[in-house]
Amino acid sequence: MIKRMMIQKRYTNVGTNIEEVKKLNRQSGLSYNEVKNLLAQRYLDPKKSN
Repeated sequence: MIKRMMIQKRYTNVGTNIEEVKKLNRQSGLSYNEVKNLLAQRYLDPKKSN
């Protein structure tokens, strides 16, 4: 028998589902800092820019 973990839904004061926002953010692609780091790496070492 598999026990299902019950995910407690958390909401902000205005009713935003925090877990849903986190899920959508994970699916949205690179973050600002990830893009900034990627560009810096490619600028510093152009041989790595595939």
